[in-house]
Amino acid sequence: MKMFDIIARKRDGKALTYEELEFFVNGIVSNKIPDYQTTALMMAIYLNGMSRRETSELCMLMANSGDTLEFSDEYITVDKHSTGGVGDKTSLIVAPVAAACGLTVAKMSGRGLGHTGGTVDKLESIPGIIMDMSMEQFEDNYKKTGLCLSGQSGNMVPADKIMYALRDVTATISSIPLIATSIMSKKLAAGAKNIVLDVKTGSGAFMENPEEAFDLAEKMVDIGTANGRRVSALVTMMDNPLGRTIGNSLEVLEAAEILKGEHVGSDLYNVSVALAAELIHMTSGKTIGEATETARKKIKDGSAYKKLCDMIVAQGGDASVIENGDGLKKPLYTHEIISPEDGFVVSIDAKTIGIISMNLGAGRSKKTDPIDYSAGIRILRKPGEELKKGEPMAVFYSDIKDMSELEKKYLEACEISDTQLPERKLILGRVTKGKIEEY
Repeated sequence: MKMFDIIARKRDGKALTYEELEFFVNGIVSNKIPDYQTTALMMAIYLNGMSRRETSELCMLMANSGDTLEFSDEYITVDKHSTGGVGDKTSLIVAPVAAACGLTVAKMSGRGLGHTGGTVDKLESIPGIIMDMSMEQFEDNYKKTGLCLSGQSGNMVPADKIMYALRDVTATISSIPLIATSIMSKKLAAGAKNIVLDVKTGSGAFMENPEEAFDLAEKMVDIGTANGRRVSALVTMMDNPLGRTIGNSLEVLEAAEILKGEHVGSDLYNVSVALAAELIHMTSGKTIGEATETARKKIKDGSAYKKLCDMIVAQGGDASVIENGDGLKKPLYTHEIISPEDGFVVSIDAKTIGIISMNLGAGRSKKTDPIDYSAGIRILRKPGEELKKGEPMAVFYSDIKDMSELEKKYLEACEISDTQLPERKLILGRVTKGKIEEY
């Protein structure tokens, strides 16, 4: 078998066999296939797509290309993945709620890059917490508390690491089959039997077009179910930032506030409860309505908040800092953004806000960049809320003294109207095997 022939078959729009896909994955992991042939095949996939069978088989081959996690049947294992957004700290809420329901959450998360944040970076703002741990430590922690969030193992899904790095520089990032296999190979390797996906759409999301977001959701659900997992996906809006904070320690504190029963009915609360309800529904037999009430109850009675604290302590962190922020790094400067007029906020462009937060120090433009855990933005006036001229509408936090240019960009990102517009839909739909439902 030759890589040249495999590339030619996909170039001509033909489906690849399991043996050809296996040859490809084994070849890139063993460094027997050069980068130029890998990128040639990925461009052929980008142009001609992949069948449902091809996508599922490629994903499982990628998942098995390195270390995998296996769980005993005594654990009801769940996982959650978001395609990335601005202010998206739902993992810090969904995982403790699920654990409070007796489910086992052993989740490997990533770091942020560009305008989207990462769960690992957020948690690393907590003094002492360990996010990079051995597989033995990871196992000990989820067995002890039912909840462990860690960084990704160095040898999990090496095929995806190679392919993703090349996609990033060869204009093949936006291929839906390659996105789906990249995400789901990591979920399959992580071993959980029940998975909920949060597929974002809008200006601050990777998939800006809702139709493409639903297409991606369907493909990922298909991959998961074809490989023996229970999977559902919610397609949620990311045209505005989620919640009121963007930035690492700021988002940890907001997530803790949600788990303490604050901000009930907010966009962050509603999306987090909906995602948690999916996991409860698929593992308990409860209806979505019953599962939603269970998720709300676990927040209201404080058991989900306790799970977050238990996890922080088990991973070496100081859980007392999430009570009121004492002990977290403080920024050198704060800067209020003052409303230039009376009116109502219509929208706040999520992508622009994410970039501003990154420039304040909260994110990184390349993986090696350091980040400032205290930097970020607090939004005081969200879409739908009233503004008064001369009153603060947001606050910047940074070790950078001059934030005037970023203030201009924030004001440009905000659309203000004389009239209050109807609330926009937050969750567009729910995708399960062979089914799409309006939410």
